[in-house]
Amino acid sequence: MLGSPQESLPSSRTILSAVASLTASVVLLRTFYNELIPDAVRDYFFARLHDLSNRLSSQMIIVVEELDGLTANQMFDAVNVYLGTRLSSSSRRIKVLKPEKEQQLDVTIDRNQELIDTFEGVKFKWVLVSSRVEKPISNKNRDASAFSRTDVRQFEVSFHNKHRDMALKFYLPHILREAKAIRDERKAVKLHTIDYSGTDYWGSIDLNHPATFDTIAMNPETKEALIDDLNKFIERKQYYKRVGKAWKRGYLLYGPPGTGKSSLVAAMANYLKFDIYDMDLREVQCNSDLRRLLIGTGSRSILVIEDIDCSIELQDRSSDSENRTKSAEDEKVTLSGLLNFIDGLWSSCGDERIVVLTTNHVERLDPALLRPGRMDLHLHMSYCDFSGFKILAQNYLLIHEHSLFEEIKELLKEVQATPAEVAGELMKSDNVTSSLQSLNRFLHGKQGTNRSPDSRTDTVKA
Repeated sequence: MLGSPQESLPSSRTILSAVASLTASVVLLRTFYNELIPDAVRDYFFARLHDLSNRLSSQMIIVVEELDGLTANQMFDAVNVYLGTRLSSSSRRIKVLKPEKEQQLDVTIDRNQELIDTFEGVKFKWVLVSSRVEKPISNKNRDASAFSRTDVRQFEVSFHNKHRDMALKFYLPHILREAKAIRDERKAVKLHTIDYSGTDYWGSIDLNHPATFDTIAMNPETKEALIDDLNKFIERKQYYKRVGKAWKRGYLLYGPPGTGKSSLVAAMANYLKFDIYDMDLREVQCNSDLRRLLIGTGSRSILVIEDIDCSIELQDRSSDSENRTKSAEDEKVTLSGLLNFIDGLWSSCGDERIVVLTTNHVERLDPALLRPGRMDLHLHMSYCDFSGFKILAQNYLLIHEHSLFEEIKELLKEVQATPAEVAGELMKSDNVTSSLQSLNRFLHGKQGTNRSPDSRTDTVKA
């Protein structure tokens, strides 16, 4: 006699026992796979299975190897950066690196891990394939049969072969652009100073200066003109190449002390994500060192010579008395050496380079130093006007309006006060009214100071 349907079905306890047994088997198998099978064997079988699955399908594969001969493949590096931003929370295994001198961690896929990326509605399957190879060691002191093991890595991207042209013409260039944007966003701006013990005469630290164009107390029109000029400069690579000029631009910042020249350089660096190379000419021993320092600077950088009028004798030493020996000449930086450094043949070493000179006394500079091609844009950093004061009031006191603003506006028309002086008064109290009253008293105290007619407004001269 047949039993009832309920009697023929396994009990819940039997099902749970079977599931637990299966789970334990899977865990045991995974442990065996991960811990007992050597990496080289796992990589070998993974690569063979990967190749077999691709041969049996209509998929096309593009291989991006890590090295191009002995040099790094830029496409591989770009893919590595790009895929790191495409990882999802479901990724079971990722790779994390801490680049030297960088604060942010680099995250990307680990070997043999697959990642699906979608571009223009097309799915691209990426996998990082790694294989271990043995290379003979060429060393006279070693046995001729000695070998070293190294990992050879390559990215493989598979997709339907009908999308071949789209992948080559659009998808891979898209990855290069995205990787560049990601690097620029992550980049920690560096401040480099002269260090003769370094291989390229430079040492560096992170530039943690908080200055931005929003915090700089400048005339708004002057600030906008500078930002527009910087944007135009970085977008004109092909233009500079077409007209036969080195891709560089020079800026002269001049005006009284305390008008924000150094802070403006930091704001430019933070805006462009350019490193700053701070060159104190008093530390440079000779003209040949200038050339080596220039070669040591990277592309996308700002080379700064502050207080240029105090850093070098602003006359060409070739016109000195004839009894000066050539050996003595070689031990000094000359004006002609500086001019060649700024726009001579050596200045073409590197792209997207900005040269900034600052001075408190522009009238002391040799006209040859100021001509277009050397200093393309002259910016007069002037005393604080009311528009600059409002920026400082917002930065320091977090206010846009106050009953004392009108009186301060009239006082700023009559007296010479630098942005540094105004900021110093605003910092004296956390109370808004007290700070503004302190500034008011300070400006009243300076009312007897003479001012030249054009000392108030920042100006830009091309």
